This record gives sequence, C-alpha cells and structure tokens, in this order.
Amino acid sequence: MNDAVAPGNGSTALNSTQTPTKDVQINIETAKEEPSSKGNCCSWIVLVVLAAALTVATAMVWYYQGTWCGLGALYGSLVLLLLVKPGWRWFYIAAVTGPRDTIALIAYIRVLLFVKRQERKNLNVGDIFEANVAQHPDKLAIVSETQKWTFRQVNEHANRVANVFHSHGYKKGDVVGLLLENRAEFVATWLGLSKIGVITPLINTNLRGPSLQHSIKVGNCTALIYGISYRSAVMDIAKDLPAHVALYQFNDEANSAKAATEGLSQGLAQQLNALLESAAKDKVAAGASRADHQDKLVYIYTSGTTGLPKAAVITHARFFFIAAGIHYALGFRDDDVFYAPLPLYHTAGGVMSMGQALLFGSTVVVRKKFSASGYFADCARFNCTIGHYIGEMARYILATPAAAHDRQHQVRMVFGNGLRPQIWTQFVERFNIGKVGEFYGATEGNANIMNNDSTVGAIGFVSRILPQIYPISVIRADPHTGEPIRNAKGLCDRCEANEPGVFIGKIVKGNPCREFLGYVDTKASSKKVVHDVFCKGDMAFISGDLLVADERGYLYFKDRTGDTFRWKGENVSTSEVEAQLSNMINYKDAIVYGVCIPQTEGRAGMAAIYDPTREVDVSTLGSQFATALPNYARPVFLRFLRRIDLTGTFKLRKVELQQQGFNPAASEDELYYAQANGSYAKLTQDIYERIQRNELRF
Repeated sequence: MNDAVAPGNGSTALNSTQTPTKDVQINIETAKEEPSSKGNCCSWIVLVVLAAALTVATAMVWYYQGTWCGLGALYGSLVLLLLVKPGWRWFYIAAVTGPRDTIALIAYIRVLLFVKRQERKNLNVGDIFEANVAQHPDKLAIVSETQKWTFRQVNEHANRVANVFHSHGYKKGDVVGLLLENRAEFVATWLGLSKIGVITPLINTNLRGPSLQHSIKVGNCTALIYGISYRSAVMDIAKDLPAHVALYQFNDEANSAKAATEGLSQGLAQQLNALLESAAKDKVAAGASRADHQDKLVYIYTSGTTGLPKAAVITHARFFFIAAGIHYALGFRDDDVFYAPLPLYHTAGGVMSMGQALLFGSTVVVRKKFSASGYFADCARFNCTIGHYIGEMARYILATPAAAHDRQHQVRMVFGNGLRPQIWTQFVERFNIGKVGEFYGATEGNANIMNNDSTVGAIGFVSRILPQIYPISVIRADPHTGEPIRNAKGLCDRCEANEPGVFIGKIVKGNPCREFLGYVDTKASSKKVVHDVFCKGDMAFISGDLLVADERGYLYFKDRTGDTFRWKGENVSTSEVEAQLSNMINYKDAIVYGVCIPQTEGRAGMAAIYDPTREVDVSTLGSQFATALPNYARPVFLRFLRRIDLTGTFKLRKVELQQQGFNPAASEDELYYAQANGSYAKLTQDIYERIQRNELRF
C-alpha cells in the first residue's frame, strides 16, 4: 500500500486507489523505464507530428466549444514546445499515451459533430427517435422479463401520451412528474411528454412520505403520473400536495382487471389507461407545442446520500451529449444489445443506456429489479453484447456462486461506474469480459471522463500531450472541505502527478458540452461553481470528489471530500478502507465513516457491515486489518447492521449512521471496539461510558 502527500498540509494519506492493484502498479512502474535513444532527428519528427495534430485538433475543438482561457493558450503551449526541447521523459509519455489520446480525440470530435448537427437543425430527442422508427419500425427497442416493444410500439405509446396531455391543456414548459417502475411505458411516457415540450421529473421509486413529497414540490410539478404499484405511497401524501397538482394513475397488466379503483373512486386521480386507449397513436395532434434543441427534457434527481434529493436539469442537448459521448468513446455499435438492469430514473440507465435505443436504434434490455445471480443469465437469454453496471453491482455479481452462464454469453464489453480496482481483474477473468469502460461523471455536472482502454482501476484520463483539448483538471483543494487552495494570485493550481485533488470542469455557457445546467434550485447550483480558477473571470463545475492522476494521466477515484477524515495525524480514505474490508467479508455491504470521541483529536474510523445472519468472524478481522491497512486506517469501531438502506444507484447512506455514532443505546445492532492488541471486543454501555469519560484511549 502506497501513501501519498495530501495537498496543503504535508500529511500522508491512505491512497492505494491511485495504484489499486498489481496490474496498475506495473503500469505506473513501467513508465519509469527510460526508452532507448534513437537520435534528435526522431525526437523532432515526433514533435512536429504532435504539433500538427495539435493544430488540427485545436481548430476543430475551438470551432465547437472554445478552450480554457482562449485559443492563445493552446498556441502558446505549441510555441513553447517548439522553442524548448522537451526531455526524453515527455517523449516517452507521449509515445505510450498517444494511441489512447488519439482514439479519444477522434471520438470527441465525432461527438461534437453529432451534437452540432442536431443543434443546427434544432432537433430534439423525439425527432431523432422518429427517424429511427421510420428506418426500422419492427426492430425491438425495449425488452424486459414480460415485454418486447418495437420502435413502432414505443412511438405509438409516446404519441398517445402526447395527445392526452395536449388535450388536457399541457404545453411547452409545463412539468409532469413520473413515478413508474422499469418498463417500456416509462420511456414512452417521458418521450411522449417531450414531444409537446413538457418537462418530466423522473422520480426515484424508493421514495416515500416527506422525501417523495419534496421531490414533487422541488420539481415544480403541475401533475404526476404514477404506477399502481406506488398508489399507496402517493395517496399517503396526496392531501399535502399543492392543490394544482393533478394525478394520473397508470395500471400495469397484472392490475388492469381490477382497475385499482381505491384512489380513483375518491376523485384524487384519473385513470390514464382509459385516456390512452382513446387517444390517437399515429402522430401528435396539430397545434401541439414542440420542444427546441436547447429546451429542458427531464429532471433527474441526485441519489440523496447526503440529504434530500436535488433535481438536476437535463436538456435535449445535454441528453444528446451524454448518450453520444459514451457511444463514440467506447465504440458502441448500432446493432449492439444492451443489458441495463438499472433504475431508469437515473442518468446511467435512463440516458446512457436508453439513449442508445432512442438515438442510435439499438435494443435495450431492462429489468424491474436488479438480480446479481440473474445478470449474466439474462445476458445469455437475450443475446446481449454490452452490459451496464453501477455502484456495487459488480461486487454483488462476483459474490454469486459459479454458474454455466458466467462465460456462456455474448457480452463483449461492460461499462459503468463503481467497479472497484480490488475486484476488477477477478471480475473480467471470471466472466470472460473483453473490455471494461469505466466512466466518471455527475448528473448535474459537465466534467465527464472515460477509461477507454480498460486500464485497471482508472475511471478516465486527462491527456498529457493535449491537456487543453478537453478542459478538465484536478486542482489542489482541502481534502476535508473540498475548498480550492488558492495561490498568491488568488487562482487555483493544478495538481502534480500522484497528488490528490478535486476534479473540475470548465464552464462555457451556451455550449452543451461545457455548460453547467445545475439543479432546478439555483441556490444549490451556485454551490457547485468555483470562480477565478486559472484566469480571472473563468468558472468551473467543482465535483466534490478527490481524484489522483498518475504520470500518464490516468485518473483514479480517491474519495469524496468530507468522507476523508483525519485520525492519528493522518488522512484516511473511506473508499479504500471499504474496498479492503469488502474483500475480507466475502463482498458483503460495508460502509466506513469517521466518528468523534470526546477529548480526542480527529475522528475514529467506524465500519458498518450488513450481516443480518452474523456470518462474519469478528475474531479474525483484527489480524486481517493489520496485514491490509496501516494502523491509523484500521476501524476503531464495528457495527453489524440488521437492515440496510441503499440508494437507487446502489450506494449506502451513511449520514444517519454517522449521527448515531458508536452509542449502543442508539441502536439494536451489535457493536465492537478495537482493543490494544488489535482484536475486537463487544462494545457495552459500560465501555461506551468509559470512552466518553476518556478512561479508554485509542
């Protein structure tokens, strides 16, 4: 395990995520080998070629998006390269990363051309989808356990939805929320609403009570479409919603017979199925409003790991960029079949995967609920060629017993975010995966990166040759607060190789590739923008995530700012401790956070493990921690959870756990504390009180 110096404080930080596995370690160490010299002539030939490439790339990218501090900065860099002979190290890095950067540059230009083409024609998502319908109306678009919808069927349902809501007076700019499980109608419903310019907040189906009510209100909904499965949740808050919010109930096949009249008979909701049956399906009625390219399409809510969900804005232009970006970056094909057992109310499943069907005519297989054991079985059943994952899904899949379908499938690539480097190699070898496309990005952000060459553990990269082409950076920041560290000029500094920092992306207003759309709540949006970054007056989206880049520009996730805590004078990365702990306990869910001990500096590490049947052997954890983690990173307290609270993106919520701390009276779960010899013992109320009186020290 390697330690790195955290910016600004000179202390060491647990940072094995930057070289997470043996494979990555070899990759970084290889960069230290000096290439053999073949003369200055070859050196300058390489330089001239790179200069020419930079000139062409600069011209194209400048035309479509602009640069960080202007075109002059790029040409200034070029002049500097030509005047100052670079060392052999630079040439070596250029040689080994050149193919990667070239592939990415070509993909990026293709994305810019695609987006610009739609912008010139003022096309929206519905327009592109209808073109795909005309091209192959009977091709399967959306498949699930119980549904097989062609492009024609999706379009007909979308037209019915558009005509119903147009006839009810809804128009461009109105907001109609959608609370529905994964099914073809989910996509067809928001697509239909978009055809008349209506914005659709995609509401997390796990929400209940105040959080559900909050999501409807913060999205400024004038109506809500909900599935019968969520009738009771909606009825519980119906009387507390604003009076102008109209309710429309959609009944699935299993419940269509009984028609679910409980909510309808009270006059609180209209039955959407009956309205759809009588609506025209061939086209949208004349006179209906139409969405423009830059108009808002949907709102997608944040996971709510640190509070109530916030509604992020996705425009038609942004949808194009996200879906096309991953399409070209990873080399998707139009005839690919995508397996996406993810929530369609989030960006990953709803835009990245579903966008392949809507924009490129591919087939997408969805599932109502994710099943670890059914993942590759479904891939084999539906002849999927691309698999999608998020969060901890890969770990859950890896924990399933071996089966014949583990390797008997046609999946050539998996992509997503959250594949931990500690299990990366094991996952691809067991399931015979040819390529992994790990990406990083926030729904509300503009700083998105992609690992396009399956480098183990990397979530993307920044070019060391042409860093100005795609204006993203890792800047020095306080690891606890995420606040940028300013230099004497009041500006930000880029991190050196292997130095952790906060990831940012330049903001260019009016540009779908660089614009920061933020949240519906403008006050919340302003907190994600940092000003005067590298030039006075410039702006950037600040992710709040700590990343680290190696010498070749590969980026590795380190932690979220605020999740890193200090103990015994050292910075502890919760994500790294979680990764090590997960391996020790057979990939069970685990979450690590810092808790306060009276009269003690810093925060002590605490690990909460989901183990309702109590299979984990506590007696061995101490010795395992001793071999895997430095002393300061080993959890002081353990908690064995009987219940677990996951977000829709398979992330564990830690705020409530942090608030409860290690007080046995605050929970019915088993608690343990680390003894002087490193082993763990039961944490009783008496022990807790002794800790509070500072009679026990750690």
